[in-house]
Amino acid sequence: MAIGMVSISTDNGIITGNAENNNLHIHTLLYQKSKGFHMHTELKSGINWVGYVDWSVRDFHSFDTRHGATYNSYLVQDEKIALIDTVKGGYAPQLLTNVRELVSPDRVDYVICNHAEADHAGAMPAVIKALPNATLVCNAKCRDILAGYFDISAWKIKILTPGETLRLGRRTLHFLDTPMVHWPDSMVTYIPEEKLLFSNDAFGQHLASSVRFDDQWNLHDILLEAKSYYANIVAPYSRQVLKTLEAASQLDIQMIAPSHGLIWRKNLPAILEAYFAWASGHCVPKIVVLFDSMWESTAQMADSILAGANAVSQAVNVQLLHARRNTLTRIATEMLDASAVAFGSATLNGQMMPAMASALTYIKGLYRCVKKPAFAFGSSGWSIGGGEQNAKGFEEMNWGHVDEKARASWRATQDVHQACFNAGRRLARKAMEQ
Repeated sequence: MAIGMVSISTDNGIITGNAENNNLHIHTLLYQKSKGFHMHTELKSGINWVGYVDWSVRDFHSFDTRHGATYNSYLVQDEKIALIDTVKGGYAPQLLTNVRELVSPDRVDYVICNHAEADHAGAMPAVIKALPNATLVCNAKCRDILAGYFDISAWKIKILTPGETLRLGRRTLHFLDTPMVHWPDSMVTYIPEEKLLFSNDAFGQHLASSVRFDDQWNLHDILLEAKSYYANIVAPYSRQVLKTLEAASQLDIQMIAPSHGLIWRKNLPAILEAYFAWASGHCVPKIVVLFDSMWESTAQMADSILAGANAVSQAVNVQLLHARRNTLTRIATEMLDASAVAFGSATLNGQMMPAMASALTYIKGLYRCVKKPAFAFGSSGWSIGGGEQNAKGFEEMNWGHVDEKARASWRATQDVHQACFNAGRRLARKAMEQ
């Protein structure tokens, strides 16, 4: 054992890497080995999860990963051996240790790359180096993206044609391109003999767990995490998701193994039904009122919108969200199945409040292709800005305006509160129609 650049011999191989990133994982590994723990999980005979559970990650490019994440990699052992996807770059040593528990690295024939994003393929250079006889299998777009990240000139690469298959022995890998779910290179891998779909980012969740399967966790909580994942990552590509669901419906699937989170082996109807609803734009009677306030004038206007909606029906769920006190992840997730929205902001330096500007930018990226009835409101002092910029954002997204104007100067007047109340009523009626 050497601590520094870290070189630790084990019964299954050698871990190398940066000490700062790996010391904790090394101590965990040694403890687990001393207790006889396995670092892999069997899905089917000869098919194992060999990925990494990231308990400590709390941010995924603005996605609030409050429950951590997993980077799922799968090893398929047959006459030929295939590793399906890798992990985030810093965790290559742990992935390779998991592989060595099952097979000598020089016996791996293929590394399948369903998606070139760093959380799937960041470990690819280390993996390709450690598996001397392996050929990288991917589509042309994936190859081009990998070339943008890494020097792949010495890699052995097989470029897939659409619909191509790869025979491992008694099992066959079928590849299905799913472009823009959620990158241009995205594809899924299917093993018909096992009725097993490796679904890439589809059906995933950011959820760290000591168990690997959906029936080992509360289904309600898994679906909430899957909804959050869809809303914050997949939502802009719902049209493509519907095409993928249609293609997947032609396959006989008994297990779905995503690239993040728990593996679906029991509750497939639940997650498939949820995905169809989200991708179809299905809404519930819900209004999201998102606002940021300086001296509570805008906050009081938000309360009047809530009161107006409640006056129509208590069956309409109104989510009153303060932009600075909620994460972008929560805001986007509540937006997914909302029937109507209202955005309000005070004015700071002639602009909307920074948290509202951030939220509006985030929402525009996720829901630019979705039309929801919308209402803009806000307050200002000597210069306008907050409410007007929210209205402009709605126009840029081509969202339909509720025909009320609510702008307060210094403090909201009774007329302004009445306009907000009326807007709440109209939003509630539209929410019930949806």
